[in-house]
Amino acid sequence: MNIIKIKDLTFKTFIPEKEILQHVKAVAEEINRDLADKNPLFLAVLNGSFVFAADLLRYITIPCEISFVKLASYQGTISTGEVKEVIGLNEDISGRTVVIVEDIVDTGQTMKRMLETLGTRNPGSLHICTLLLKPEKLQVPLNIEYVAMEIPNDFIVGYGLDYDQQGRQLRDIYTVVEP
Repeated sequence: MNIIKIKDLTFKTFIPEKEILQHVKAVAEEINRDLADKNPLFLAVLNGSFVFAADLLRYITIPCEISFVKLASYQGTISTGEVKEVIGLNEDISGRTVVIVEDIVDTGQTMKRMLETLGTRNPGSLHICTLLLKPEKLQVPLNIEYVAMEIPNDFIVGYGLDYDQQGRQLRDIYTVVEP
């Protein structure tokens, strides 16, 4: 088990990269099967999903496109509950099959806001794909069709997820070690 320190917190390996990639590949295979004739637009939510989105797209074998949007709702380790759209979507999604690619869904508030925003642009369909889901923390009903892994309500870092903007580059996912 690998122990690392980021700022004032200590973390231990929670999910190794090899296991993460197995789950990413499995989710990609589901999407390939379900959306084979749709030419989906993958909409990756920055900053956290960039690693997941890159790996996911490498396993997608159907025609598709990718774009990025940036939403923010975290400060340090705590969700502020206030979602701010920082960088918007420039593509016309009218009639398109859109797959939102998120690193983690915990309360669901960010995803709810994202669905509301995209819904005003008349997409053909909206699908949610997340690397991680914290079912215990979910506060709003969401139809999350593609979930790579469900995890407990622990604070995690790595594989694109950060602690106060640090740790995104880590290949594994780490969980905080209680003092």
